[in-house]
Amino acid sequence: MNLGIDELLQNPELRKPLAGKRVALLGHPASMTSECTHTLDELIACPDVNIVAAFGPQHGMRGDKQDNMVESADYIDPTYGIPVFSLYGDVRRPTDAMMETFDVVLVDIQDIGTRIYTFVTTLTYMLEACAAHGKSIWVLDRPNPVGRPIEGTILEPGWESFVGCGPLQMRHGLTPGEIAQWYVDLKGLDVDLRVIAMTDYDPDAAPGFGWPVLELSWVNPSPNASSLNMARCFPGTVLFEGTTLSEGRGTTTALELVGASDIDFAAILRRMRSLAPEWLRGCCIRPCFFEPTFHKHVHKMCSGVMIHTDNKWYRHEEFKPYRIAAAILKAVRMEHPGYEIWRVFPYEYETERLAIDLLSGGTFLREWVDDPSATPGDFDARLLPDEEKWEAIRQPYLLY
Repeated sequence: MNLGIDELLQNPELRKPLAGKRVALLGHPASMTSECTHTLDELIACPDVNIVAAFGPQHGMRGDKQDNMVESADYIDPTYGIPVFSLYGDVRRPTDAMMETFDVVLVDIQDIGTRIYTFVTTLTYMLEACAAHGKSIWVLDRPNPVGRPIEGTILEPGWESFVGCGPLQMRHGLTPGEIAQWYVDLKGLDVDLRVIAMTDYDPDAAPGFGWPVLELSWVNPSPNASSLNMARCFPGTVLFEGTTLSEGRGTTTALELVGASDIDFAAILRRMRSLAPEWLRGCCIRPCFFEPTFHKHVHKMCSGVMIHTDNKWYRHEEFKPYRIAAAILKAVRMEHPGYEIWRVFPYEYETERLAIDLLSGGTFLREWVDDPSATPGDFDARLLPDEEKWEAIRQPYLLY
């Protein structure tokens, strides 16, 4: 298969509209060609593309920032002498001055298929800025590593934030190029958008089911996105950023496991299996222990559970990470009714609303967990209509 960047580099006809234009790149560490060379390096070396600036999203163009809300500064690239503007520093939307530096921006960002991954929001902010300034934007498309399955809820009105750009499904099943086309229609943007599609990409093909594991190396798009297993778990495990439970930051398998130093997760796993066994299918969930070297529960032995999708038990269509996370939270609440699950702290520049509500796109998840009478059936009754609705909404935008 060819990525969007591969197609652009290999096909001179595709590059012709860039002749005489000032070109910028929005990228990050996983902006790699299929030959494992960085997109910025390849574009600089391309004689008919005039790269004049670059933009980096959260964690930086080079991916140097570990945690959330750790900002990157603007700088001059030491090799190429071009400005690299941070869209996760003093600003999160490109400024007028930044927009004046280019005519066309190429967007080459590896997403991991979950609404709250902030690269999606940065893409939509750039679309809006290009519409406002009359600039062209080309999305060099990339795989959605978790494929086409849909799960969770659509972001509720009024819950837009940096981890929720609009009424997008939690596990949306779209590529960056497909999201861009959906967002332009959603907002009615008058913008010159072009998607350079991949070729020979099959999002349903085994064994990767979205990620061509035998063709593309996994390069972390953000420091804790360390594997395909993490990407598959992320639509559920990311919710634990809004809790006092550890999502494994400070370990080598962040966002693939969940635990705490003051809870027996063997009991939690037993409760999950009795509560909603149908939600736990399609993967292996095992009890584990870990000691974070930083972040929540630092230097404390934690009991936890780890989710595995890299084995014979993995069933792509059956795997439900959002429901697994909900089952963990509900089991903790049932086993420890007074436990302070919800973490109160500034989250992605929001100080008034709870992080768990920003992450889940409304108050339903938290209220369901805290309601002793709420059942897994009630949870499914809320999710299933949104999942069916999103299936219809996204259909016109599917390129593969």
